[in-house]
Amino acid sequence: MNNTANSTNRFGFLWALETGIAAAALLLLTLLPVADAVLRTLFNSRFPAAPEMIAHILLVLGLVSGMITTREGTHLSIGLFQYLKNEHIKTVLGTFTGCLSAFLSAIFFWCSLSFVKVGLYPVQIIGFIPDRVFGLIMPIGYAVIALRFAGQGFRTAGKSGWQGALLPILALVLGTVCSTPAILKFIWGINMPDGVWTVSEWFNSLAAVFKMPAIIVLVVAALSGAPIFTIIGGFALILLQSSWGEIDITASQIYTALTQNNLVAIPLFTLTGFILSESRAGERLVLAFKGLFGWLPGGTIIVTVFLCAFFTSFTGASGVTILAMGGILLTVLSGYPERFAIGLLTASGSIGLLFPPSLPILLVGAATRTNTVHLFLGALIPGLLLVLATIIFGLAASVKNKIPVERFSLKKAAGGLRQSFLEILLPFILIAGYFSGILSLVELSAVAVAYVAVVEMLVHREITVRELVKVFSKSIPIIGGILSILALAQALSYYIVDSRIPEFFAQWMQHTISSKWLFLLLLNLALLVTGCLVDIFSAIMIILPLIFPLGAAYGIDPVHLGVIFLINMEAGFLTPPVGLNLFLASYRFEKPFTVTSRYVLPFLAIQIVVVLVVTYIPLLTTALTALY
Repeated sequence: MNNTANSTNRFGFLWALETGIAAAALLLLTLLPVADAVLRTLFNSRFPAAPEMIAHILLVLGLVSGMITTREGTHLSIGLFQYLKNEHIKTVLGTFTGCLSAFLSAIFFWCSLSFVKVGLYPVQIIGFIPDRVFGLIMPIGYAVIALRFAGQGFRTAGKSGWQGALLPILALVLGTVCSTPAILKFIWGINMPDGVWTVSEWFNSLAAVFKMPAIIVLVVAALSGAPIFTIIGGFALILLQSSWGEIDITASQIYTALTQNNLVAIPLFTLTGFILSESRAGERLVLAFKGLFGWLPGGTIIVTVFLCAFFTSFTGASGVTILAMGGILLTVLSGYPERFAIGLLTASGSIGLLFPPSLPILLVGAATRTNTVHLFLGALIPGLLLVLATIIFGLAASVKNKIPVERFSLKKAAGGLRQSFLEILLPFILIAGYFSGILSLVELSAVAVAYVAVVEMLVHREITVRELVKVFSKSIPIIGGILSILALAQALSYYIVDSRIPEFFAQWMQHTISSKWLFLLLLNLALLVTGCLVDIFSAIMIILPLIFPLGAAYGIDPVHLGVIFLINMEAGFLTPPVGLNLFLASYRFEKPFTVTSRYVLPFLAIQIVVVLVVTYIPLLTTALTALY
């Protein structure tokens, strides 16, 4: 605590500046699309250079929020080894992951610096600002991130003496040495002399020699708790350079990823979910749904599943739902055995990923160029099937445990609906705006933020301006974690596609497995393991490019394959030993990890059954797509 207090005092101004820039970027990402939509709809005009400005503000948000996520130490990681009890080993692993992350981030810094000089030439004007001005946030951001990882490694290594404390400095130096090709390109530009090109080629040869050892180190680092985005970036760097590519391609792909206009929906819908969870919207919705369903056996189960689906559909992160709504809903389920209640909440946290405006569905559409509307329609029946299966299981538990039901009260139900009417109306507004074509995806996400801000601040008056600033601050580390992964995943995805790995893999699979149904079974097993080990956002960017050509080879409808992917990811969140929801539920409900894992097993079994049903009955995902 003293170290944290000292850091806060020492860097308070810089920390406040970072948070202020990120919050301002979020605010601009909300206001610009709304203003553009109003001008277009009412005056048949457009806000000048709005799409380009919005995309480059997202770039600023991505890097600054990544800096903040590093500062807070909240980057997503696997970290199996963190459960070791030997403190010395944990110290060694902490030093190792901190130094490796600093090493890789230093390379990202030099690659970004080279890209800004060479890759952003000739300079383009975005609105009234040169694109290089926006691009400078990349080297600045990765420099700060590298230094912060080095600082974390320094604090951990310092426990073993001053010799250990030198390791983070050595990591930064080695990162600079390994960035020599990018540094030479920064100095000479694309017209490098032959001798300089020879140095770059020598580094390519060296990378080819150390390719396998580097991959092993990255795998060990991932299991030790290194941030996933650094591991993905590390794979991209070693694979690109060992295949005689240029490592600053990594930076160009980061720029490409974080200037995609549609990705703006991710931070904005995440912010929408945070505003809802920080107000009393959850309590009002509980009262409304209890009034509607509390008289039914298992009525509280319906309330719980619906609310979890509602919040997760906006945040795109099941963990946010567990952390934000877990306490309220555990109270609602107070009549049920503890093992059932915690298992239900842990499992229900991810159900909303199959309902609009699900961020993973949007990403699947963008990554595979599949019609997003078709994906939403295709996921609807499987999502409802999953909800229904969970509710039926809850109904059986209600009967078994003789849970009392409330007497239906029209007055109570109407009162609950009246209080929460504006929140309940939100999904219908978004669905109508999107499917009617009135609003684009970006405008829709901005309208969602503006709508909930007005409702919670001006109508219900539960959030003040100062509290709204705190909500922005709470959402930024989550946004930074997601965007950091997507940025580096784009670089790895570039290598995978450019190397024609999906094409070769599809040919090999066709020669090895002739049965479409056996392929689907093996695909489910592989995706279940993937969902257990990898977060859904990086899986979409890295794994999907591999499996979609396979689906085409076996004649599987792309919407059907996309839904199979998503529903497996949901089940993977609950799969021991590293399902993400298991960790978050263990933290939120203060239960040992092994206990939480046991509690969730019946719900995991239900989800696996639904996965198999959806997999082998394609009509469940394709029936509604024929209507649009």
